[in-house]
Amino acid sequence: MTASAQQTPLKVAIIVGTTRPGRKADTVARWVHAIAAGREDAVYEVVDIADFGLPHLDEPMPALTGEYSRPHTQAWAEKIASFDAFVFVTPEYNASVPGVLKNAIDYLGAEWGGKAAGFVGYGMEGGTRAVAHLRDVLGDLKVRGVEPTVELALPADFENFSVFTPRESRQKQVLAVLDALLLEAARLRTAVPAEAAPQNA
Repeated sequence: MTASAQQTPLKVAIIVGTTRPGRKADTVARWVHAIAAGREDAVYEVVDIADFGLPHLDEPMPALTGEYSRPHTQAWAEKIASFDAFVFVTPEYNASVPGVLKNAIDYLGAEWGGKAAGFVGYGMEGGTRAVAHLRDVLGDLKVRGVEPTVELALPADFENFSVFTPRESRQKQVLAVLDALLLEAARLRTAVPAEAAPQNA
């Protein structure tokens, strides 16, 4: 990797993980972005899957081939490929992630791999099961999830279970996620790919 590439700031996508009407993920994502924007260690951007109009997976070829034929897939692939790391903001629906988030992930392959991910979950018990499932899905795509997680509970962090009013301690949790995320993203970006590593004689 060139010195100029190493000096390029890391780019982090804060992904809004649901398109449901009345969702809270967009508000939570903007809150995460506001915290992140006070740092000078990376470039942060909110990425809303609703903006890409992804239908239920309609690519004829598996994502691992990288042969994307639909304009919406190509736009989504270009956007995701431009980032070094991701913060997924996901609610918990029926003990897992929203179907639209899983669908958006399934559209792509190499664009995810070799990058780092952090997680902000929300639900009655902090979205823990959704995040656990998301870790499994992304792990299969060679995405390295970091351990610190933000778990927002509807009874404690949302007034009347609807208006986002996070406890003060939550900001420190977001910062912990970002610290770990950027360390891992930087490590992955400078790592020598296995296929490029010198082979023993």
